[in-house]
Amino acid sequence: MRKSKPKKRILLPDPRFNDVLVTRFVNNLMLRGKKNLAYNIFYDAIDIVSEKTKEDGLEVFKKALANVTPNVEVRSRRIGGATFQIPSEIRPERKMSIGMKNLIRFSRKRNEKNMAAKLAGEVVAAYKEEGAAFKRKEDTHRMADANKAFSHFRF
Repeated sequence: MRKSKPKKRILLPDPRFNDVLVTRFVNNLMLRGKKNLAYNIFYDAIDIVSEKTKEDGLEVFKKALANVTPNVEVRSRRIGGATFQIPSEIRPERKMSIGMKNLIRFSRKRNEKNMAAKLAGEVVAAYKEEGAAFKRKEDTHRMADANKAFSHFRF
């Protein structure tokens, strides 16, 4: 076990929107340390989103991220030789992290021409409360609801 809690790193806001949330998302999107490429992909995706929806791209992105962010999750716990899926609340930082990672993961699996188009498609789908990332959130909530009977085992 750790002696002390790790220090919270302070993220700088992104250059275009001046938003820390965008920086967090780009850090998750980035592969092999190519942050500039990740920023270009994100900004292109936001431009595509604003063209498709005729609204502010950043606001659509934030609403989409809120739509794919789960509130509860299930955790496995062994009790008396049996493994139970116990629903538990998620702390706010982890909620956002899970939402971002799901949005990125399912946009990578889409069949569009480039990553910016894939990400834009998934953001628009999440904004309309459809798409794979939103479905994942719904499944998580459904699983937590189904295992509500075991919530008294919470740790």
